[in-house]
Amino acid sequence: MSLSTGTHLGPYEIQAAIGAGGMGEVYRARDTRLGRDVAVKVVPASFSDDPTRVVRFEQEARAAAALSHPNILAVHDVGFQDGVHYIVSELLEGETLRERLRAGPLPTRKAIDYALLLARGLAAAHARGIVHRDLKPENVFVTSDGQIKILDFGLAKLTRPEWIPDAQTVTGQIASAPGVVLGTLGYMSPEQVRGAAADERSDLFSAGAILYEMLSGKRAFHGDSSADTITAILQSDPPEMSDTNRPIPPALERIVRHCLEKNPAERFQSAHDLAFDLELLSGSSGASRPAALAAQPVRRRRWLVPALIAAALVVSSAVAYVVGVRAARAEQPAFSRLTFRHGAIRSARFTPDGRTIVYGAAWEGKPVELFAVRAGSFESRALGLGNAEILSIAKSGEMAVLVRARTHLYPFESVGTLARVPADGSAARELLDNVAFADWAPNGEDLAIVRPGPPGRLEYPPGKTLHDPGTGWVSHARFSPDGKLIAFLEHWQGGDDGWVSVVDLAGRAQKLTAQFSTVEGLAWAPDGKEVLFAASPAGAGRSIYAVDLSRRLRVVLRTAGSFWLHDVAPDGRIVVSQSSERMGVKALPPGANDEVDLSWFDWSLLHDMSRDGKTIIFGESGEASGGRERYGLFARNVDGSPAVRLADGDAGKISDDNKWVVGVSLGNPPQLRIWPTGAGQSRTLNLGSLVPVGARFFPGGRRLVVFGSEPGHRLRVYLFDMETSAARPLTPEGALGGILSPDGNYVLSLDEDGEKVWLYPTEGGDRRAALGFEKGELPQDWTKASPPLIVASRGVPAKVFRIDPFTGDRQFWKELVPSDPAGILMLGGLAASEKCDAYAYSYYRVLSDLYLLEAVK
Repeated sequence: MSLSTGTHLGPYEIQAAIGAGGMGEVYRARDTRLGRDVAVKVVPASFSDDPTRVVRFEQEARAAAALSHPNILAVHDVGFQDGVHYIVSELLEGETLRERLRAGPLPTRKAIDYALLLARGLAAAHARGIVHRDLKPENVFVTSDGQIKILDFGLAKLTRPEWIPDAQTVTGQIASAPGVVLGTLGYMSPEQVRGAAADERSDLFSAGAILYEMLSGKRAFHGDSSADTITAILQSDPPEMSDTNRPIPPALERIVRHCLEKNPAERFQSAHDLAFDLELLSGSSGASRPAALAAQPVRRRRWLVPALIAAALVVSSAVAYVVGVRAARAEQPAFSRLTFRHGAIRSARFTPDGRTIVYGAAWEGKPVELFAVRAGSFESRALGLGNAEILSIAKSGEMAVLVRARTHLYPFESVGTLARVPADGSAARELLDNVAFADWAPNGEDLAIVRPGPPGRLEYPPGKTLHDPGTGWVSHARFSPDGKLIAFLEHWQGGDDGWVSVVDLAGRAQKLTAQFSTVEGLAWAPDGKEVLFAASPAGAGRSIYAVDLSRRLRVVLRTAGSFWLHDVAPDGRIVVSQSSERMGVKALPPGANDEVDLSWFDWSLLHDMSRDGKTIIFGESGEASGGRERYGLFARNVDGSPAVRLADGDAGKISDDNKWVVGVSLGNPPQLRIWPTGAGQSRTLNLGSLVPVGARFFPGGRRLVVFGSEPGHRLRVYLFDMETSAARPLTPEGALGGILSPDGNYVLSLDEDGEKVWLYPTEGGDRRAALGFEKGELPQDWTKASPPLIVASRGVPAKVFRIDPFTGDRQFWKELVPSDPAGILMLGGLAASEKCDAYAYSYYRVLSDLYLLEAVK
């Protein structure tokens, strides 16, 4: 329907046509009541024939009008007259981003600025529960003064043009139920293409496609037909932007790739997060960016449940974030060393007067116990609480401790029973089992607690979930001095990479930092204005940072070594431990009497041992792994000969004939690949939309057990046929890992809490409970010996048994006790030869000393 000059729609006098498209015609008009020029969009007349559309149109137009943000088109009014539905909005001067891109790609700085404004607008809309679902350059307007305006919020849900077999086709339905395709092909997320429910993360995928196009001048997903474009969205990554011969910063390309993850769970989880990282990259946060820091990738130091290591390493594509820092010009802090023994510091807290520090340490390989040391003293005294860790000290002096503490699924996290120890030194009173962290509220009566992961959660009061990270885990929860907020660290499953967040007592969480490759320990500044924490944006050398509630980040202390931050005193002094950490591999070769150390670099994590016991497969993901976010996958003979780097990948498992290794290449998304151990050609396996995190060969090598997930779903175990590329689920969602029996008839897997073990027939049938396990034991490897299944306790030393999971028969095999147990926090990932005459396992060692830092600013 065309309107002529002078036509009135309510108080709006049409002056001239501006443009037209599939969603209606736009006119310049005069608001005769307020004396201002506005834009009037007249929507298609077909709307009037559909009452449902009319109601939805009015509701969503009003929702859009409620959005008041400089990066969203302001909607002033909505009306109906003479059969015409219309929307009145601010009148913009400039051009759409599509028109701007016709001249070619944008300068990098301009693309970052536009993307940042786009993310801020999305964040405002998502906060109101509005998802755009049709972001594209046509719906992004560049004003004449360089501002970005997002157009048509709400309308994208309502358009219903007919499907046209073309890569730029606009499709949609007003309904938003699963199964309905909605959006613009080429910018739609994988879940939109499948007709699945789309949330805020779908908009972030579209934003990533737009940013890619601004930088490269090419569409991220574009085929000769609609089918080709859909296939690209579901299965392919856009070409590397470096192929355009433009100098795109690696950190910026990583942000784009993170937006374009096929699985929504692996993308940025909010537009706030995307805006935050773009701010740091652009420098608009007020922080400077040292070039050397900006170029470094985030590295994840992974540790898996031993059952998972025996099956597959949980890997998500390593994503690098640039961390802005402000140079520290203040006087360097003064160090005072407090401990002088050989072992690992687990935790430390100031007493209320700030003069004494209570800490938990495992010295000379003994179990952890509590000690106290006075500032300025060199003598520590034992408190008589063995196998305990300090969690928090109230203003009254009452301690919250973790008794019967043991390392949980990761070496970075202990679990035990929460207990209260009165200030008068009387006996501990036990409160709760299965606790990882706790902190006193300022009133000294209530405690916030953290349950161990996965999935870990923050509770306050105990029993009420305040924050649930999903598949990740939470650590180091600390109340703000006024008791209104709790700061905590949030991590991906299986590693200590993560970020700092805060949550209020109503459960509203806010992410304060970008992701770090490792982050350990935090505490509030005495005035409650900043959170101090120890972290590293790349590698494992943690420094001390501070971040305020406006997400302004600064460096407090950077020096050689790696810090764990434990506590901050009322006068601002800080207690830290400085540590050396490494993951290593021990092995007993066939026919040998003594174990040998086969560690290679600093983070050697065992994945598998060949059936003859002569070769191990391991990964490196620490400081020395090297190269653009790539973990190294290595093979090494147990005779101690040099390791051979097989590929940039992880989660490697060796075939029965020792000729091939199947693992995960850390692309975007990760792909399952097969690499030769000698001469031969590697190949990529087509898993469709299935995102792998690890796999193991079936006997004969034609099929695989794959551990992975479909987009939007949790991890589970699949049976994959390499000849037909067909995948069939073997376990329910949430299963942890899968150990295949030597005959290929069963997969053994843990349930989601890591406690119950099940046997799943690979050829169909009901699952059955695995027998013979005792509390705290985890499966390690399945051999051809009798009994065949190797299980181990979680402690150090680790007691290892062989059991028959069908009958429950148990047989003690050995105890893993390293010759120097000092600082070893965890043993696991044990793999054995098929005859059990050789084995190998991973160990995690931390050697640390406690320091008091003064003159900290």
